[in-house]
Amino acid sequence: MPEGDTIFRSARSLSRALAGHVVTRFDTQFAHLSVVHDQSPVTGRVVEAVEAHGKHLLIRFSGDLILRTHMRMHGNWHLYRPGERWHQSRLNARVVIETANSVAVAFDVPDAEFLTRTALDAHRVLSSLGPDLLAEAPDIGEAQTRLRHEPDLPIVEALLRQDLVAGLGNVYKSELLYIARLHPDTPVRAISSDALTTILRTAVKLMRLNVSESALAGGGATRNTTGRMNPRERVWVYRRTGKPCLTCGTPIRTRRERDSRTTYWCPGCQGDATSAAFA
Repeated sequence: MPEGDTIFRSARSLSRALAGHVVTRFDTQFAHLSVVHDQSPVTGRVVEAVEAHGKHLLIRFSGDLILRTHMRMHGNWHLYRPGERWHQSRLNARVVIETANSVAVAFDVPDAEFLTRTALDAHRVLSSLGPDLLAEAPDIGEAQTRLRHEPDLPIVEALLRQDLVAGLGNVYKSELLYIARLHPDTPVRAISSDALTTILRTAVKLMRLNVSESALAGGGATRNTTGRMNPRERVWVYRRTGKPCLTCGTPIRTRRERDSRTTYWCPGCQGDATSAAFA
């Protein structure tokens, strides 16, 4: 599943291409979107803005219409020039938004809906999201408060709960716990306020670095959490199963979680499950 920084980058690219332009064509494979389009056409509307909210992407059109999409595991947005060959099959194009200069295509996006501003404010999922770490001024205090409301939850699960803190995914989950030298099974109650604040602030710092213009200009398409330029050392533990820890040399371990995601950690730097369970 794309992480918050990936959605942020997509929203920024879509905004630069579409914002301020009139929609000349709208197409979709979603019947519920087609019904809205038939009754109140998207064509002829102006794209007012494209924004990221955690892992949700919002495209705002004139006339109080908002398209919300969520990528889930395999969805992604592509941008093309009119007439340019698409990199994926048209059969996988779930939504197409075209202007005079650009074509935005949502491939394999499983979750999409039209909303009004009122419906957006009352949206069950969006209204319950925790603080967005890529917001202009993320509320670290509120994020910590929400995490504290789940004291017995292992920190590895808590960081992925979008109602506690929005935007973090599988990569940052593992990387942040390594940087904090915390075993993934450490319960939230066992983590000091200072340590929890440091984790959240580190998350903000890393995510901002990975969406910065300078990172993109320097070839930062690949996420970097170590600050190292060696392509083999861009992350501390993620997808480094069995490889030596970059700090202590201990082989990196991995396991599948209940949600089918994979967690990576270093037993040498982060301790073992026994010590975490009794923390």
